[in-house]
Amino acid sequence: MLNDPISQYSAFRHATASVAGPVIAILSFLGAAALFMFKFNMRGIARTILLFYAWSAAAFLCFAIPDTRALIGVAYAPISLIAVLFGRSLNYFDFFTWPVINQYICLVGGLLWAATALSFQRQTRNACAYCGRKSDASRWIVSSSVIRWGRWVTYVAIHAPYYDITRIAWLLGIPLGVTKELYQSLQDSGAVWAGAGLALVSIGGAVLTHGLIKPWGETFPRWFPFWSGKRVPVAAAVVPAGFVCILLTVSGIQVFFQFVWSPDFENWGASTPLLLMPIWGIALGVATMFYYFRRQQHCSHCSQ
Repeated sequence: MLNDPISQYSAFRHATASVAGPVIAILSFLGAAALFMFKFNMRGIARTILLFYAWSAAAFLCFAIPDTRALIGVAYAPISLIAVLFGRSLNYFDFFTWPVINQYICLVGGLLWAATALSFQRQTRNACAYCGRKSDASRWIVSSSVIRWGRWVTYVAIHAPYYDITRIAWLLGIPLGVTKELYQSLQDSGAVWAGAGLALVSIGGAVLTHGLIKPWGETFPRWFPFWSGKRVPVAAAVVPAGFVCILLTVSGIQVFFQFVWSPDFENWGASTPLLLMPIWGIALGVATMFYYFRRQQHCSHCSQ
């Protein structure tokens, strides 16, 4: 990919402007035409084609364009902030080249396509465009069995990564799952500190994921400043969790194929923990959906 110094992480690393440019232009034109057609209450095959294009565009922009660098940028943000507070700099913003920024733009575009497709899908099946309810039959989502499954999926999302164990072990001087040579290299470069920082971010994410099934995930606890006792906005949990689950799934799939192509069992502590990232991402996405449906209350638009 042109103008991308580390394009080996991208699924489109061999793409060129002469080939990709016209394809992007055609797809953009078709997208504009589809958005115009969404204004009409389409039925039958026309509705199916429009929904197929919209959901395909959303999936492509969310899962094909981003690579592991998008997740790295999000994960390193709190670490860089802590480093600044202690008077050190990790040159965080040097990481954000245009190709990486473009990945976030495409990801946001994919989410907007998904929202548009979902709204159109609801409207054309005579359901509420805001909550998706068509009748009281939608209340099955809050049944005891569904809630129980939601809790189990959430626990999977909490415990899926054992990434934290290996990185904290390295910081404590234990070369868990790596050769002495690699461990010494990590020590000399200071990478053990970065790994430990990522582990703490992961642990923090697990704590927040626990909130999807805990009362404090629905109502701010009393010790929480300014918002004590107030209801947690649904979007405050769903948006970041949904964003992270996409990045985890995309990065995990890429790591999986990289491991298949060049397995390194000698340094299993550095690679195999990342193979659980697709499970982690999918479980987090499903847990977020259960949280969203459980928090749905009376809809002011359809009165259901």
